[in-house]
Amino acid sequence: MTARPQFNSPRSGSSVLDSIKSCRLLYSNPVKGESAVILLRSRLLSIAQRMGFSEIKRENMALVASEMVSNQIKHAGGKGMIQLWQQPGPTLDILALDFGPGIPNLHEAQQDGYSTANTLGKGLGSIQRLSDEVFVYTQGGSRGPVKRWSGTVVLARFHIGRKNGKPRGAGALRPEIGLFSRSLSDDRYNGDRIYLHRNEDLLRWLHLDGLGHGEIAQNTTSHLAGHLCHGEEPGAALMAVDRELAGTRGAVAVIGEIDLARYSIQVLGVGDMHAHIYDGEQMHSMYFAPGVLGREHKAPSVFREDIGRGWLVITASDGIRRNWDTASFPGLFHHHPQLIAYVLGNIMGRISDDQSVCVVRTD
Repeated sequence: MTARPQFNSPRSGSSVLDSIKSCRLLYSNPVKGESAVILLRSRLLSIAQRMGFSEIKRENMALVASEMVSNQIKHAGGKGMIQLWQQPGPTLDILALDFGPGIPNLHEAQQDGYSTANTLGKGLGSIQRLSDEVFVYTQGGSRGPVKRWSGTVVLARFHIGRKNGKPRGAGALRPEIGLFSRSLSDDRYNGDRIYLHRNEDLLRWLHLDGLGHGEIAQNTTSHLAGHLCHGEEPGAALMAVDRELAGTRGAVAVIGEIDLARYSIQVLGVGDMHAHIYDGEQMHSMYFAPGVLGREHKAPSVFREDIGRGWLVITASDGIRRNWDTASFPGLFHHHPQLIAYVLGNIMGRISDDQSVCVVRTD
């Protein structure tokens, strides 16, 4: 069973999940040789202990990280990286992403004893046994003039409070959510921010990109959580954000609302952001009216749609390039939202800007 983000009581702004606090990149390094596991293991164990994971969980994490490094060296020729992420839950994610040839037969590779490198072949199988959850996406290289990413992404998740395969608070919150938020040059401050709030059958999120970078941009997007909790419809909430940003550098933003009882969605936005709805077969993209909240802008672009079970809604800042579609990542959008967020963030992110992605899948 998948762990759910833990929200507090909906009576105040404190009930809102804030990506600045809940989605943090804690470590990111390339894997070029076996020495990569030494620093990774030290950082991982320190982070896990600070987060409150048990000794057994920490030992499992260390074994998983070692297997990930070993797999990248054997199969990706040093063209990979390992990341550690804190996510809502609290959850610790170990992410291995490489630019190798991909895995021709993923099902076989996940079985113990399978190997293409004359080894014991226990890598993916042991990662699955030792982790609370594992998600894997892989694709080979493309032929023809248009080149696309090839490689493998392995996401191993560890949840605090998980007992007998069931995470603490499981079943209380849906839908599934994936977050990616990374600051320019991994700076301390991040101008991109995602607030999420769940109240009975309504899930709302406010995805912001403060103009500029650094501390001022981050401060511009702070203190806006309460606008998701006041019961106003999304258009009114976005205009309240506009008024509060007056006199600041301003921000561009998207606000989304999913009615889980009626299976409908509203998405509104101002400025250089983008959003996408995946209906299981096609990806439908949305772009928004020009301008900046808190300064000059045109009327927000509004999209309303009836949706089905298992649909995806993706919002992204302009730190994520737009030149991708379902053909760029075949099969990816049927995976867990967190894996999707990591793939888009790491592969389609611009190194010259803050980057953020929010992925929501309906029940």
